[in-house]
Amino acid sequence: MSLVTNVDAADADAFELYRDDWGIPHLRAPDADHLAYAQGRATALDRAWQLEVERHRAQGSSAAFLGPDSVAWDRFARQSRLADTARRCHEALDPETAAWVRAYVDGVNDGLARGAARDERFARTGHTPTPWEPWVPLGIWIATHILFAGFATKLWRERVARALGDEAVTLFATDGPATAGSNGWLVPGDRTDTGSAIIAGDPHRFIEDPGVYQQIRLSCPEYDVLGLAVPGIPGLGHFGHTGTAAWAITNAMADYQDLYAEQLRPAGRGDDVEALGPDGVWEPVHRHTETIAVAGADPVEVEVVETARGPVITHGGTADQTLSLRYPPRVRHDLGFAVLPALLRARTVADIDRALDGWAEPVNVVHAADSEGGLLHRVAGAVPLRHRANRLRPVPAWDPQYAWQGWAETPAEPVQGFAVMANARGIASPLGVEFAPPHRADRIRELLSGAAHWSPKAMADVHRDTYLASAAPLLALLPGLDGLSPAAQALRTRLLAWDRHMAAESTDATVFSAFRAGVVRRFAADPALAGLAGAPSGPEVFHPWLYLVPRVGYALEGLLATALLPALDRAAHVRAALEETAAADAPDTPWSQVHRLAPWSALPDPDAQWPGLGGDHDCVNATSTVPGFTDLTARASAARYVWDLARREDSLWAVPLGADGVSGSPHHRDQLPFWARCELVPVVTDWALLTKERV
Repeated sequence: MSLVTNVDAADADAFELYRDDWGIPHLRAPDADHLAYAQGRATALDRAWQLEVERHRAQGSSAAFLGPDSVAWDRFARQSRLADTARRCHEALDPETAAWVRAYVDGVNDGLARGAARDERFARTGHTPTPWEPWVPLGIWIATHILFAGFATKLWRERVARALGDEAVTLFATDGPATAGSNGWLVPGDRTDTGSAIIAGDPHRFIEDPGVYQQIRLSCPEYDVLGLAVPGIPGLGHFGHTGTAAWAITNAMADYQDLYAEQLRPAGRGDDVEALGPDGVWEPVHRHTETIAVAGADPVEVEVVETARGPVITHGGTADQTLSLRYPPRVRHDLGFAVLPALLRARTVADIDRALDGWAEPVNVVHAADSEGGLLHRVAGAVPLRHRANRLRPVPAWDPQYAWQGWAETPAEPVQGFAVMANARGIASPLGVEFAPPHRADRIRELLSGAAHWSPKAMADVHRDTYLASAAPLLALLPGLDGLSPAAQALRTRLLAWDRHMAAESTDATVFSAFRAGVVRRFAADPALAGLAGAPSGPEVFHPWLYLVPRVGYALEGLLATALLPALDRAAHVRAALEETAAADAPDTPWSQVHRLAPWSALPDPDAQWPGLGGDHDCVNATSTVPGFTDLTARASAARYVWDLARREDSLWAVPLGADGVSGSPHHRDQLPFWARCELVPVVTDWALLTKERV
C-alpha cells in the first residue's frame, strides 16, 4: 500500500519556480513535502527524457525503446535484481522519508507529460512515459552507483591470477577504466580572504548528455539549500550548501561488494536448483525467467537466479565460474535515503556528521564546513567486515571463512591545514584495495600551499591545472636509451624539455600522448602478457574492465617498475615506441584538437560538435583518455563547485552542458564553453535577480 503525502491534487501548485540567467531552477514552497513535489515536477519539465532513460535502466527495460545496444545493461540490471532491491529498500523506509520520496515522485508524474512534449526524442523513439512508482528514485540511485565499488575489477584480478600467478593479482592496481573518481579540497578559514572555509572540487564521472548533475535550489521555511542533485533523486545527496553549512564528497574507493563462486546442482524437483552453502548443506535457490522487450528486434529471455549470497550475475564464461554478487543494499534493505532530508536541514558540521552516520550507498569521503569554523573530514557508508581475500577476487561460497561478519567503522580524522580528497590512499585506506595514484592529491596540496589567502574565484586555477606527474617514470627511461636514430634523439630532447603540462594549446602534450600510446600497445602485445590478451568473455557489461590495452594504459606507471614481469623488456619497448613516434613525423597539433569531449547519450546525435580540452587522467583537470586506445575523453568533471562559507552568494559552479536536458534549448549547452575552459559561473541567491516562471 502506498503512503499518502501531504501534497494533494488541490494544492499541488502551491510552490514557485524561479530561474536565473543560466536557467537553473530555484524552487520555493510552504513545506518540505511540497518542496520535494516541486523538485520532482521541475526536474520532469527540464529532464523528462533523462528521467525516463534512468528509470528504465533501473528496471532493466531500456531496450524496449532504445534498441539492441541496451540489452546488455538490461540483462545485468535484471540478473542483479536492481529493481527488486529498490522495492525492498523502499518498503523499509521510515514513514516520514517515504512520504517525502512519494511527494517527489508525485511531482515527477505531474510534470512528465509536459516535459515529454518539449523533447522530440520521445516522438522519435515512440516512447510514452507511464507513471512512476514510489520506489523508482531508489532504483535510479542503485543503478547509478552499482558499479562504483568496481566489483568487476575482481573479474580482472581473477584473470590476472590465472594467467600470471596469485602473486600478480594486484599487478595492474590503479584507477580503473570505469571507476568514478573525484577531486575535493577544503581550505580552512585561516587560509582564506574572509576567515571562513572554502570547499571546492569536482566529481569525475562519465560525461553524459544530459548531464548527470542538476544545479538546483530548494527553499522552504525550514531550509534554503542549493547544490547538485542527481536527476530522479530528491534532495542533494552529494554536494550542497545550506547557507551556514556545506558538504561535498568523493568516491572513497572502498571495497564493499563481493563475488562468490557458487556450486549449483539440480534439486531433483522439476527445474529447481540448489547451491552449496557455507555449512556444507545444499540450499534452495530462487530462479525465474524474465523477458526483455527490444525495439526493432526479438525479445530476449533472461534467467534470474539468486542464492543465499546474492543474485547470480554470470554463469561460466568468466574463468568457468558461476558468480553471485553480494552488495550491502540487497543485504540491509537500506540505501541511506533518510540522510537526504536530514542533510537539507543541516545548519552545522555536527548536523552533517550526525546525518551521515546513516549513509549507506555508495561509500564516500566527505568534506564539510560551517560558518562558525566547524570542519569535517570523514568516510560515510556501509562496508562489510570479512576476509581480506573477499576484496581481491571471487571466493568460494561454500567456505564459511568468507561470510560477512558485521560492518566496519567508518574513519574520521581532524582537519589540520588543507584537507584533500582525490581517491588516493588516505583516510579510506583501511576500507579498500586499489586507489588512484597520489598525483592529483599531491598536486592539489602543492597548489594550495602556494598562497596564503584563497578566494572562491582563485579556485578555478586549481581546477584547471594540467600538470601530469605520472609522465615522470616513462620520461625517466629516455636518457638511458642508446642507438637512437637522429629523429628519435630529437624527439627525446623535446620530450625531456617539455613542461609536462597537458595544456589545451600544447603540441608537446600531443606528442607525449602518441609516444605513451605506442609504449602501451607494445607492452600489451608482449608475450609476457599473452595470457591476458584474448577477447573478454562473460557478460558484455563487464568487458570495459577486462580489455588488456586499457588496463596497461592505466597501470603503465607501475608496470614500468614492477619486478613481477622479469621477461618484459621495457627499454626495448620504449625505444621502439620512441622511434615509431619520431618516424610518424606528425604535424604539431595542439592537444585540444585530438583530446576532445565524447559524452555518452542514450540517443546519440551524430552531428553533435564537442569541444577540445586540456588535461588528462592524472591531472587535477582530470579529462581521462584511454592510453593506447584513444585521445578522446568520455570521463571528466561532471560538475565543478566552490562553496564559500562566508557568503554563499560568492560561491561558484559549472556543469559540462547546462541546466536544461532538452537538446537545442537555450540552456542545454550554455555552460559548455565555460566548463571546457575550467571557468565557473556565479551562484545566484537573491530572489530579486531571478525570473519567476509559470508552473
